[in-house]
Amino acid sequence: MFENLTDRLSKTLKNISGKGRLTEENIKETLREVRMALLEADVALPVIREFVNRVKEGAVGVEVSKSLTPGQEFIKIVQAELEAVMGASNEALNLAAQPPAVVLMAGLQGAGKTTSVGKLSKLLKERDKKKVLVVSADVYRPAAIKQLETLATDIGVDFFPSTADQKPIDIALAAIDQARKKFYDVLIVDTAGRLAIDEEMMSEIQDLHRAVNPVETLFVVDAMTGQDAANTAKAFGDALPLTGVVLTKVDGDARGGAALSVRHVTGKPIKFLGVGEKTDALEPFHPDRVASRILGMGDVLSLIEDLQRNVDQEKAQKLAQKFKEKKGFDLEDFREQLGQMQNMGGMMGMLDKLPGMANMKDGIKDKVDDRMFKQMEAIIGSMTMKERQNPDVIKGSRKKRIAAGSGTQVQDVNRLLKQFTQMQKMMKKMQKGGMKGMMRNMQGMMGGGFNPFGR
Repeated sequence: MFENLTDRLSKTLKNISGKGRLTEENIKETLREVRMALLEADVALPVIREFVNRVKEGAVGVEVSKSLTPGQEFIKIVQAELEAVMGASNEALNLAAQPPAVVLMAGLQGAGKTTSVGKLSKLLKERDKKKVLVVSADVYRPAAIKQLETLATDIGVDFFPSTADQKPIDIALAAIDQARKKFYDVLIVDTAGRLAIDEEMMSEIQDLHRAVNPVETLFVVDAMTGQDAANTAKAFGDALPLTGVVLTKVDGDARGGAALSVRHVTGKPIKFLGVGEKTDALEPFHPDRVASRILGMGDVLSLIEDLQRNVDQEKAQKLAQKFKEKKGFDLEDFREQLGQMQNMGGMMGMLDKLPGMANMKDGIKDKVDDRMFKQMEAIIGSMTMKERQNPDVIKGSRKKRIAAGSGTQVQDVNRLLKQFTQMQKMMKKMQKGGMKGMMRNMQGMMGGGFNPFGR
């Protein structure tokens, strides 16, 4: 998300020149570029107008700090205003209620509501150690009820059964009764969506809301719909006392306009971002971190949290010990590293969170393709353990077998082996040179000395 906006703003904000003060004259052109960047990101017009005016008011006449350039001073002001537009800080779910705390999920059909119920239940179970029950009141789509049941089974949370011939209110009240009797901390209610907003739908969900009196009413909306996301959120906000928004499919949205518009238009905070298809791809929304990413300054805190959450600490320690003892780095180690990287959202997901990557991404974006890493995993997965530990034995007939087993070509196997040989050499240099050697080799790798993408 925000790729286009980040690229445009990164180039624009560097061009401010001036002496010791920001003036209307020396920020005029940059403000015009900022306005264009926000328009291209599909941010709602009222939001753009107010944002640009606030930046202008905040910037004109500001003395430039001796330690900063005019451009850096202006970036500070833009960042503060971005945070203000999206909300001052992360707003967590308020589950301080007599159990069960009821969470009602609302939204249009296709927005990712049922999937978000599954993701949220997993997050509450694993991060907050809550006992969670989920129920589907979507009586118009029996497939949605089955989908939630399957998700609940996969995640390991309890599912309250319902059928298409029941009334949504009856389903929800029965689930609340069950949750009370069985001492559940949280009940998440999935509601019916429609392809468009209509009076019947709104009336039904208003009745359901009154009957269950949830502590949280979350509106689930697809980020890829841009300004429409904000408009739809407003319509739901007018009908329901929303407490927050879940913005889904942000990994497929390069513009980011919805994230910048929803808070302003609805007055409700974005509480979570859906960042992928996996059940753990739901992140708490931190406006300060997102503002930092938009301006190309990375999001190191989220990257650290990803590492803590997704990296298998035991495996990481074993690899570190192996590295320390100067034992070889083999294909099995390589495969495990690829798997852990996929768990963190793939290469592009990681690059997005690294400071300064906005300037580099144009040069390497065409080389980074997470499908290549999945292909590498498949190829290594087709090898025997002996082959992974000793790649030198992989010759003609073995290559054909590995290619057939992984659904690839022999040249793909050859390319992976070549890349692995390069990585092995780099690892050996790191072992000899310690941290300084590691940094030198990382610089060489990013500068083109090592190409992990095979292009």
